[in-house]
This record gives sequence, structure tokens and C-alpha cells, in this order.
Amino acid sequence: MAYEQPKLPFEFDSLEPHFDKETLEIHYSKHHATYCKKFNDAVVGTSYDSVELYDILVDIENVEEKIRTAVRNNGGGAWNHSFFWDILCPAKESGKPLENTEKAINEVFGSFEEFKKQFSDAATTVFGSGWAWLVVNASGKLEIIKTANQDSPISMGLKPVLVIDVWEHAYYLKFRNLRPNYIEEFFNLINWKRVEEYFREARKG
Repeated sequence: MAYEQPKLPFEFDSLEPHFDKETLEIHYSKHHATYCKKFNDAVVGTSYDSVELYDILVDIENVEEKIRTAVRNNGGGAWNHSFFWDILCPAKESGKPLENTEKAINEVFGSFEEFKKQFSDAATTVFGSGWAWLVVNASGKLEIIKTANQDSPISMGLKPVLVIDVWEHAYYLKFRNLRPNYIEEFFNLINWKRVEEYFREARKG
């Protein structure tokens, strides 16, 4: 089945002034859309064209070798971006971590400020292009990880609850080379309600 790019849960200009409309529109309509198309092109006519993208990425190492790289890069790009959009919201709807997420953050990192520092450091120090994630690991604990390019934690048996895209196309029009400034603005736009839902689902599983 073809992977359909999800509709954004907000308008292109609704993340202003933290993320600008022009970057967001290009990011979604060009970059993300291209990953979706190229993933569909890679699997059409194969045994994978009837498998959900999530399930393919979970088992990426068993995807046939001749299409594995295309699936990893483009399928990962499609899924990672969809997840990224889903945990963003306008600043007026963001707020702070909800009860279960807040408790888990405090247990692992000591405080929200320490979590923010460690997450920001991880995002800042991704070499080249990639992502910084907050995931639930096999022990059911929160953990911060980094992935390169379009690799995804679901291919590592981890369950993501929060992510930031630190490819340059995510921020360069507004922030130029100042990735830390982009990361700081990101914290104004986190949809903590969705993060809480992902966290609760991850702990159940």
C-alpha cells in the first residue's frame, strides 16, 4: 500500500514566530513529500508494497538488500517527518510536560531543565544531518539518543515519544548556521499532550 503523507495538524504560519512559514512549507511540501514518493517508488511491485511503513522499518535489516538503502533513507525520512509534525503545535497550545511524562523526566534526568539541557546538547552535537530523540528503551525508561541521516529508533527496538529534526533544511532559512537557536525555539512548540500519549502507549507495549 502506498504511504500517504499525513496532513499537517496545523497551518504553515501557525508556528510563527518560532518557526517561519516559508521554511515549514518547503520542509513539508518539498522535502517530506519527496521522501514519501521515493519510498513508494522503491517498494512498488515488491512484496513490501502491501506492508505498513512502520512494520517495514521495524524489520529494516531483513528488507531485501537491493532496496534496503532506498527504504531506509526514504521510508525513514517519510516516517520520521510524520512523527516530527505530530509532536509540534502552536506555542499557545504547548505548555509543559503532562503528569506521566513529567514524572518520568524527573526520575531519569532529575528535572525538566536538566532534560532540556541534555536533549539540546544531543541535538546540537548531531554531526551533519540527523535527529535527536527522546525514546522509551527496553527497560521502560526514557533515554535521549541521536540518529544519523534518516535512521529511525523504531529500527532499533526503541519507542520514540519526542523528536527534533536537525537537518539544515529544517531551520536554515530562518536560523542560518545557528542550530542552537532553532533548538531553543523548538521547546516553545512541543505538543506535550501528544508526547504524553506516545509515552503511555510505549509503556503499555
